[in-house]
Amino acid sequence: MLLVPVIAAAIAAAAACVAPVPPPPPPPPDAPTLEVSVVRDGLARPWDLGFLPDGSLVFTERSGAVRALVGGELRLLGDPPDVNGLGEGGMLGLAVDPDFATNRHLYTCFLSNLSGTHDVRVVRWTVDAATTSITGRADILTGLPVSATSVGRHSGCRPRFGPDGYLWVTAGDAATGTNPQDPQSLGGKILRIDRDGDPAPGNMGPPFRPEIYSYGHRNPQGLAFRPGDGTPYEVEHGPDCNDEVNRLVAGGNYGWNPVPTDGSAGYNELVPMTDLTEFPGAVVATWSSGCPTIATSGAGFVTGPQWKAWDGALAVAALKGTQLRFLVLDASGAVVSEGAGVTDRGRLRVAMQGPDGDLYVLTDADPGAILRVHPV
Repeated sequence: MLLVPVIAAAIAAAAACVAPVPPPPPPPPDAPTLEVSVVRDGLARPWDLGFLPDGSLVFTERSGAVRALVGGELRLLGDPPDVNGLGEGGMLGLAVDPDFATNRHLYTCFLSNLSGTHDVRVVRWTVDAATTSITGRADILTGLPVSATSVGRHSGCRPRFGPDGYLWVTAGDAATGTNPQDPQSLGGKILRIDRDGDPAPGNMGPPFRPEIYSYGHRNPQGLAFRPGDGTPYEVEHGPDCNDEVNRLVAGGNYGWNPVPTDGSAGYNELVPMTDLTEFPGAVVATWSSGCPTIATSGAGFVTGPQWKAWDGALAVAALKGTQLRFLVLDASGAVVSEGAGVTDRGRLRVAMQGPDGDLYVLTDADPGAILRVHPV
């Protein structure tokens, strides 16, 4: 008797997996026209980017490279030998220190095989005065879990400095069923630390590890802070349905718990992304994709009158959906409208507004590219 709903759920999930991604919603009439140009191409699957105070662009490539684009010149800053590029791993997120002008620090997150072990870790580097190399490695946060059966799966790691001055880090669940709800695992969490890797005040208390800000996440790969009020939002991949954008609250449980119902040590992807039956107090998503997913990844807010209807919107890069999804939020943080742009450039990994007001986007390809999106 119990097999019927299980089989039905499996069939539904399989159908969602192969279902085509629906056409993206059209932009509203008062949205800007988006002019897209290539800043740099020929890149090896770029994953994250940031800007230095002088306007130079720094970015990562999953193969391990940390690069800078300085006055049009492409430079290799570093290529750590312990980067493991298997599966969804490799060199991933990057954050520029808000005090870079004085300390010259940037931070990367990658899957490491240092000393023969595997983990995802956050490393602080110092960029030399000429912006030609990174040195002074300091591994400030280690031990983010890696899948025991599929190295690199769900190792999403996106660091961003918040307006509070602390480094926020997304941590995937490593495709391990127990991690998201385990208070002693860093997997399936949003973490919040200082520049040395110590826990930030205001995080969760015991029995949770002190680095943990929120839990119950699947594979979060986007993190952005709303201009004006600094509200944190994260973006994460769903299984076959329901990619999510979530407004983060301290101590929040976001309801992902893929532990098999038979108690085995597996990974049950048929459970809801936000399981309100098991966790009635779970935080409900601000936005979800429905079925099928569009594979939402990195995101950033855009501001300025040139963005017209999308001034203040969250621009979410989508991989499978091959688009930027612009989400317009009201004062309470609810999504009131959405539309898509840049639908003809393939898989998009992350979007970030540059100091010139344009949006900079990385394509997830090899060769990949840095795109500039200019609103008119």
